[in-house]
Amino acid sequence: MSEQSPRPRKPGKPYRRPQKDPVRFLAFEALRAVDERDAYANLVLPPLLRKAREKGDFDARDAALATELVYGTLRKQGTYDAIIASCVDRPLREVDPPVLDVLSLGVHQLLGTRIPTHAAVSASVELARVVLGDGRAKFVNAVLRKVANDDLDTWIERVAPPYDDDPEDNLAIVHSHPRWVVSALWDSLGGGRAGIEDLLEADNERPEVTLVARPGRSTTEELLREEAAVPGRWSPYAVRLSEGGEPGAVAAVKEGRAGVQDEGSQLVALALANAPLDGPDEKWLDGCAGPGGKAALLAAVAAERGAMLLASEKAPHRAGLVAKSLAGNPGPYQVIAADGTRPPWRPGSFDRVLMDVPCTGLGALRRRPEARWRRRPEDLEGFAPLQRDLLRTALESVRVGGVVGYATCSPHLAETRAVVDDILKQYPHTELIDARPLLPDVPALGAGPDVQLWPHLHGTDAMYLALIRRTG
Repeated sequence: MSEQSPRPRKPGKPYRRPQKDPVRFLAFEALRAVDERDAYANLVLPPLLRKAREKGDFDARDAALATELVYGTLRKQGTYDAIIASCVDRPLREVDPPVLDVLSLGVHQLLGTRIPTHAAVSASVELARVVLGDGRAKFVNAVLRKVANDDLDTWIERVAPPYDDDPEDNLAIVHSHPRWVVSALWDSLGGGRAGIEDLLEADNERPEVTLVARPGRSTTEELLREEAAVPGRWSPYAVRLSEGGEPGAVAAVKEGRAGVQDEGSQLVALALANAPLDGPDEKWLDGCAGPGGKAALLAAVAAERGAMLLASEKAPHRAGLVAKSLAGNPGPYQVIAADGTRPPWRPGSFDRVLMDVPCTGLGALRRRPEARWRRRPEDLEGFAPLQRDLLRTALESVRVGGVVGYATCSPHLAETRAVVDDILKQYPHTELIDARPLLPDVPALGAGPDVQLWPHLHGTDAMYLALIRRTG
């Protein structure tokens, strides 16, 4: 099936101007920003929704539908691409990206929502008329009518290879992840079909919003008075907002006394803060502090103990975000813009050091579903030298007897254990600390001494943490 050129209207046939549906038009705008500008939906969508509400175009139900259309389409992009590819007569790369976005939105409405078939097709065709023109709208109509002939399970059975023939390709299409990501996550899990399927399914679920009550500035009791708020699972400072909860409406968040922070990130910061060390406990460092969530929690905990935090971030604009997060901290702190691989501080200056290094972000695919389609295996090679250099800096910045926390928001073994193992060979006067007791009551933490959190096991991002004590 091919895109059709506009046909001249029959004489006497009245022309009907296409009607702009604000919800679907906004969803299309968001997808185009993600595709054209490499934007992230979680950054693009909120201002679009806010503008629509201010214009009076949207109510809460409209906003919820637009959000579902955007995130649902991005999460299932791989599955939907395979289905669309079977309905057109050319490679998908030859279909114009705006056309593909309209098709994907339509397929999601047909196969991923309860919107009636007729309404899903007609609304998508009307959107195509508005943003693409009548000719390409006919192409959209023809493709979606083919898709509408079967349900999602039937389509997957048709377009995915049998699991026994090619398990990785089967899982990639069924669960909408690139094949190389499926393989990497499977390796990190250590095998077994049930585990990888549970993880891939969890990656495609909409995550809850988790708040952190910053010690000395807010409490969980205060946050739990909010509508739709329930206690966190693991962190003593965590509160979860059930579906429909709006963090921007929470007074403590607006005032900076609390923040939005995944519970996995909270656990990593708290594990470092509570790790046993020898000697004084006065100077802490967050060496990759942007955008500031872990730094704000560490600074608040440090203040309770009479310690101070230096938060360092290379990018000046991200250092500004860190300063905003720490503003009002009850104890001493400092924020600087500095390159963590060429630090301005003296070696051995700190008692505790957190180095949450830049990485592929494969542990946060629930929140940034589009990242799975942007990352490539070769990205690992780009991050590897920086990750190792930053861990070296951390080990040289901590004093003898002090503790370093190496963290990533990626479970990929090349970004976690491979980095730690490589660098510890160069630093014989170090030892790994068992991090598991520092995450009390959190189950399924593995064999240790490092810790890997998982969305399907812990309801968190897939954060990794290794705690290292300098012994000489």
